[in-house]
Amino acid sequence: MNKPAASDSSAAGWAPPASRDTAAPRAALHDRMLPFVGPVILFIVWEAVVRMGLIKPILLPGPIDTLGALVHGLAGGPLLSDFLVTVGRTLEAFVIAAVIGMPLGIALGSNQRAYRSVEFLVDFFRSTPASALIPLFLLIFGVSDINKVAIAAFGSLLIVVFNSAYGVINARKQRVMAARVMGASRWRIFKDVLIWESLQPSFVGLRSAVSMSLVIVIVAEMFIGSQDGLGHAILDAQQVLNVKTMYAAILAAGGLGYALNILFLLLERRVVHWSGR
Repeated sequence: MNKPAASDSSAAGWAPPASRDTAAPRAALHDRMLPFVGPVILFIVWEAVVRMGLIKPILLPGPIDTLGALVHGLAGGPLLSDFLVTVGRTLEAFVIAAVIGMPLGIALGSNQRAYRSVEFLVDFFRSTPASALIPLFLLIFGVSDINKVAIAAFGSLLIVVFNSAYGVINARKQRVMAARVMGASRWRIFKDVLIWESLQPSFVGLRSAVSMSLVIVIVAEMFIGSQDGLGHAILDAQQVLNVKTMYAAILAAGGLGYALNILFLLLERRVVHWSGR
């Protein structure tokens, strides 16, 4: 009698239950570690460039020194107050853009003629760099915190309006037609169909708007006579060649932008959980 070959089971892809039980958690752990691969590679390359002397230390400090300056600055140093000021201005500009932009975009999107009448203005100013409008806002608001918040809110507002209107205009026709067939009024269709259909693109617009608010606020803090904020900290440190603080402030700004993006991604998944269904 011929005995079955021991390799037949492994050739068919069979594995002992114990190995299957350990393989799944290991694969899940590897997936969780993937987002850290890029930063680790960046810091390794950064450290190698500094140690090899490819860039002078006075222009590029090592990553350990920079992270130390970042931690020290955010743990009660002057960088903490600048960080909080930038967070406050960014959120203030974003809230103004969201409160005005979402209802305005939904209203324009529900009326094709109204949207067509202002479509050129929305696209024109949305395509115009907000930094090009800084002199105009300086004339209107002067050198003040209101100026920085206003120009950031304006740049973000157009993004929110466009995405909210786009969501209403491109609402699924089947759902709109089904509501009409069931005798729903125009107000009922707007309230129960169009607004909900607009939420997913509106959240995309909100996520882009909060990033745009941060960018414009930092640029405004650099060039509109600010005495605080991350933009002021970056420019001030660069002028006195305090490169550790400069890079620490840049990392703080990047970390803030990344955190806001992740926050809105989580919020979008929770609120618009039916997206794509």
